[in-house]
Amino acid sequence: MTLIVGVSGGTGSGKTTVARALVDALPSTKAQIIQHDSYYRHRPELSFLERSELNFDHPDSLETPLLVEHLKQLRAGETVEVPIYDFKKHLRHSSTRTVESTDILVVEGILALAEPELRELFDIKVFVDTAADIRVFRRVRRDIEQRGRSFTTIRDRYYRTVRPMHLEFVEPSKRWADIIVPEGGENYVALDLLTTKLKSVISSD
Repeated sequence: MTLIVGVSGGTGSGKTTVARALVDALPSTKAQIIQHDSYYRHRPELSFLERSELNFDHPDSLETPLLVEHLKQLRAGETVEVPIYDFKKHLRHSSTRTVESTDILVVEGILALAEPELRELFDIKVFVDTAADIRVFRRVRRDIEQRGRSFTTIRDRYYRTVRPMHLEFVEPSKRWADIIVPEGGENYVALDLLTTKLKSVISSD
């Protein structure tokens, strides 16, 4: 049976680093990551400008029911086709990523713990808690270097949607966490505790 770990935290908190560290510490055939971000809704009926104005930090922007269904299928030993999302075009690719069932599945995303249907499937719930100023600088760097966005665009989106949605949905979801990891991927004690737990699950199979 697949053990599912949910890893959440604000944008730029280091949650992706934590998720990857957990998976990298385990045999490659035993663990993998699914990102909640892959399930952003496909909106080809909108123009690029209209898509650019969407609130990507609200739960409604994600097709969470599809992720829930995929997780149930993976837990049942089935294979699923995970969407591939293009953050520059704000559209899904026509192709998908084939994901097979593994012993450990890490689900990562800012709203992973905010969704009750997802929380019910998580065996371990982790919240990565990092200071707001650090998170903002990390987001600015990522969006400029990886997603081709201007500083003005990043700033406007941060004040319009990112910060309000963090306060409304992400920060309150911390209360559902089993483990809170301060400072993300640099908290080696927390990472060691988590990986030890996951290794014990694999060895007991």
